[in-house]
Amino acid sequence: MKVIKFGGTSLADAKQLSKVLSIVQADPTRRIVVVSAPGKRFKDDTKVTDLLIGLAEVALAGAPTEGPLRAVLSRFASIGTEAGLPQELMTEIESDLRARVAADRTNRGLFMDCIKAAGEDYSARITAAFFRRNGVAAEYVNPGAAGLLLSDDFGNAMVLEESYARLATLRDRPGVVVFPGFFGITRQGHVATFPRGGSDITGAILAAAVKADVYENFTDVDSVFAMDPRIVPGAPAISLITYREMRELAYAGFGVFHDEAIVPAVRARIPINIRNTNRPEAPGTMIVPERPYDSGEVAGIASADGFCAIYIDKYLMNREIGFGRRLLQILEEEGVSYEHTPSGIDSLSVIVRDRELTDERERRITERIRTELQPDAILVERGLALIMIVGEGMHYTVGMASRATAALTQASVNIEMMNQGSSEISMMFGVKATDRVRAAQALYQAFFTPTPAA
Repeated sequence: MKVIKFGGTSLADAKQLSKVLSIVQADPTRRIVVVSAPGKRFKDDTKVTDLLIGLAEVALAGAPTEGPLRAVLSRFASIGTEAGLPQELMTEIESDLRARVAADRTNRGLFMDCIKAAGEDYSARITAAFFRRNGVAAEYVNPGAAGLLLSDDFGNAMVLEESYARLATLRDRPGVVVFPGFFGITRQGHVATFPRGGSDITGAILAAAVKADVYENFTDVDSVFAMDPRIVPGAPAISLITYREMRELAYAGFGVFHDEAIVPAVRARIPINIRNTNRPEAPGTMIVPERPYDSGEVAGIASADGFCAIYIDKYLMNREIGFGRRLLQILEEEGVSYEHTPSGIDSLSVIVRDRELTDERERRITERIRTELQPDAILVERGLALIMIVGEGMHYTVGMASRATAALTQASVNIEMMNQGSSEISMMFGVKATDRVRAAQALYQAFFTPTPAA
């Protein structure tokens, strides 16, 4: 049995929907289909999720909603008409969306999640109807009815462990199950969503719950590449990669697959296959528990901007018991999660996402650090990028850091910070966001370009 997930570009219009149908029909073991909200049909198009966010923001601002509401309905109506689906379905979708917009707006996060989730929900209803129209016994299944329970961290929810036992019964349903990605319900019955791109997470959760043989994730690229092709055109495709490698790369900017979606698959040891909806014959990339590798081999290099650092200096910090804990507790109480904590004897850096450290949060956090920890100096630096070099072959290999720092030196890129994971399968470098592309290209040359023979 396979769980198969389709991304937004695979569901953007009726033509793409026909490709999805053919892929499902080609393999009778593809029995649970997870769908995203419709994505872009062309370069300057707008994703449905972005239309829904715009609609929610207008509603929360108390402005007229009819225009943005019509824009959303028009996208779904276009797909439904081209796919030859009954008008009754479009009427149901319009009625449901109007009810969501008219719902209570007291809790901003709850209201926003309810609106955002409509994209995947309507996409699943349309996909199931299209399958049935073309002879496939398909059933739309609502995540709440199926038992996908999430925490009430609206916009950043996590699955509750009890969900897996509830969702396991999907394996016994006849025909094809069409399941909307991205959202579930809280114990209080409210809609909650995963972080953006969370349909990958839904697919992984279902694959683990039903003990699927493979989790196939169909997107708009043939495979995962060793480097973002927009940065290095012609970067080689990766045919085989481990869970650990993919998790590190996805975290640091590999947008093909959500980094949190690795976790359910890892626990259930289910292989993940990244495939292309537009070229289903291509084998794609397999993500597996273990793979053979050579010493010093790098699987890929990923980079992402949007980070900032809180630098703290205090003489004899290392002698002050509980200093790090108290610092992280301040961040926790202010609702900020941290990414990395590079440190020295008398200094400590905390890397956080720039979007989490709003101006108001920065003011409160720095004031609390000054008052409660009494540092000698504190500095917040924005505009940072992280670059990750990842590979199982880096483990216990001498000289990897030397090659990387030499490459960055030759490219005239200043290293703001560096950190190596305890597993030794990754190295992280912090650089100015303006240096990100140049730094990534230099590292690619160092680790993927053959050295000329002497």
